[in-house]
Amino acid sequence: MPLKIVIAGGSGQVGSMLAASLDKNGHEVVILSRSPSSNNFKTIQWDAETLGKWVKELDGSDVIINMAGRSVNCRYTKKNRKLILESRVNSTKIIGKAIQTLKRPPFAWLQSSTATIYAHTFDKANDEASGMIGGKETGIPKKWNFSIKVAQAWEETLTDADVSSTRKVALRSAIILSPDKGGIFDTLLSLVRFGLGGKAGSGKQFVSWIHYKDFIKSIYWLIENKEFDGIVNLASPNPLPFTKFMKDIRSAWERRLGLPATKFMLEIGAFFLRTETELILKSRKVVPGRLLDSDFSFDYPLWDTAVVDLVARWKTQKR
Repeated sequence: MPLKIVIAGGSGQVGSMLAASLDKNGHEVVILSRSPSSNNFKTIQWDAETLGKWVKELDGSDVIINMAGRSVNCRYTKKNRKLILESRVNSTKIIGKAIQTLKRPPFAWLQSSTATIYAHTFDKANDEASGMIGGKETGIPKKWNFSIKVAQAWEETLTDADVSSTRKVALRSAIILSPDKGGIFDTLLSLVRFGLGGKAGSGKQFVSWIHYKDFIKSIYWLIENKEFDGIVNLASPNPLPFTKFMKDIRSAWERRLGLPATKFMLEIGAFFLRTETELILKSRKVVPGRLLDSDFSFDYPLWDTAVVDLVARWKTQKR
């Protein structure tokens, strides 16, 4: 049955992919965005902080998906930290308040979160039941704790929202990889194409990832399966060390070697690129326990096959 699905912050890369899939499958899609969008979907402006005309789109809708939040691909200056935190907490809080005013609230609220909330670890994988929340590790940069605090505040705001008729799901997503221009995979592949993309730091840090097709498939799954509420990890069941992760990209591109980068070199590069080394050096070993327990089937569970598909799609888009 066709659903009306509202996507807050849906004009970004991941939101646009999700909206296109939903629309293709016959669902009505409405985007909430801070600025006018050039996409083909009905787009309503909101400031992600206050109630407004956009609330009418929620009344009678079936699902709200909140993907709003300032990008973390930046330097963690005082100003940027404030924007990152407030953009997530405020948008989540105002959606909760909006739902409380509705005569016909959505039956499901899927709320973005992040797998970065878990501890920097190399051994036991973090699932929803026994995963260790980060922030207490030793020997890691103190500024990494900022990401943990943001994720915790984000999820606490969702938990505190009093919306008894709406099922709430926190999406702890790993990095979502797609072939689109400007995305994470596009950036990684660019390193390989220019002879870089070797070991970064120790190279032992784990990468948790999910193919964009599986991300979209999991969103459908969570909407359809009403037993899902609370925290859900959206990640491939097979995280792998960074060195192997990049080796597989080079193999898919038919490039044998990639120059390595020491931690010091990464710090210099991150400074000039206005980003943080945490995005590369933190070991994220996350598995989707709840999805696997529910018999969800990944189309791309293994990175060596997923990356071949992504490279092929990237080449098609670049023609």
